Amino acid sequence: MVTEKLFLHVLIILVPTLLHGIFKEYNRYGSSPYAIGLFQGGATFCCLMFSFSSHDLFWDLRYVPLILAFVYGGRKSGFIVLGFILCGRTMLGGNALIVGYISVLISALFPFLLAKMAWGFSARKRIIFTIILGLGPSLVQLSILLISTALSPNVSIEASLIENVISFGTIQLIGICMASLIYEWMIERKIMKEKIQHAEKLNTLGELAASIAHEVRNPLTVVKGFLQLMNHDQKKERGEYDQYISLVLSELNRAESIISDYLTFAKPQFPKIEVFSLSDMFYDVLALLNPLAVKQGVNLHINVQIPLHLETDQNQLKQVFINLIKNSIEATDNSGTVTIHAQKEDDYVCVQVIDDGKGMNKEQLARIGTLFYTTKDRGTGLGTMVSLRIIEAMDGKITYKSEEGKGTEVHLLLPLNLERSHSMSARA
Repeated sequence: MVTEKLFLHVLIILVPTLLHGIFKEYNRYGSSPYAIGLFQGGATFCCLMFSFSSHDLFWDLRYVPLILAFVYGGRKSGFIVLGFILCGRTMLGGNALIVGYISVLISALFPFLLAKMAWGFSARKRIIFTIILGLGPSLVQLSILLISTALSPNVSIEASLIENVISFGTIQLIGICMASLIYEWMIERKIMKEKIQHAEKLNTLGELAASIAHEVRNPLTVVKGFLQLMNHDQKKERGEYDQYISLVLSELNRAESIISDYLTFAKPQFPKIEVFSLSDMFYDVLALLNPLAVKQGVNLHINVQIPLHLETDQNQLKQVFINLIKNSIEATDNSGTVTIHAQKEDDYVCVQVIDDGKGMNKEQLARIGTLFYTTKDRGTGLGTMVSLRIIEAMDGKITYKSEEGKGTEVHLLLPLNLERSHSMSARA
């Protein structure tokens, strides 16, 4: 009977422990000592509420969450659980309330003093150490029984009482072992996740370095070739070198532009925040891209709510729309259409860039914004990455919708006031 009830308490302890693991996975406050204290405090309180009385003693596994809290959450967590135990024990009452308080405080003393030692051990040794700490409450319970028996000569220790003590100690150790395994699994999972993130960062840095080297090397190779040619043909007149010099300068400008794009991707800067007309900016962008559209045989349409003003860095935003609209033009076949819609929605501007081009499948759509991914034969994907990075830095949102053979829609949501949006984000 005692064994069955105590196994119910093991379940009561494991459920909050698992719930804490889920909470920790999806909430940044899950690792705080207060979170561990509250989850384990709830577990110990439930154990007390489902406690059962036998031989004038309350039998439950209240000390398992206490030990877990001290070991895996620290002293703050332990004291929170200790508070739950004292409150629950007060609610239970009984003739031996003072003895109960003393038992609780003595049982809490061992994990309070020794729990910090656990983090000097490996995971396996930490579990063993936690189990050894679990022997403390059992020894305290047994000591109280022996003292009460010694003080009452007429009271003898029954065989059933000894069985209860053995069952209590054994099941308590089983509960601690199972809960410790869950916590160690959570710790191992967190470490593995951090290692994966670190490996991804290193991989990204490696790809970034390789891409920079590749992109910058191309114009530098051209420059080197022309300089070598000029060096070998020293007999030529100065004027004959002018075409070489113009090509060299053009390639150097291209290298500078590539490096500038990488710097923008790494850390977008907004040196000049100003109020400007969105429609005027779009007409400037279309004026720049109209020759490309004519060459591709693509029609450009614009539908912008007037008046519509933004307060942000116009040059950076212009670069975003040049990249997005240029991508739409290049993805659209002859006689296709690219349409730009813009309208105000509360404190935001909603912009849509819609084309009826070749579109993308689900796999391509999922990789949009991935480092160096592009659907173009000669592209690098850097323009899209820079655009996404700028919009993110402006506290905006960008989403893609596409269907193969039907076209692509790009939806942007931008705050009307960049500085106000940044201040609100900082407060949040």
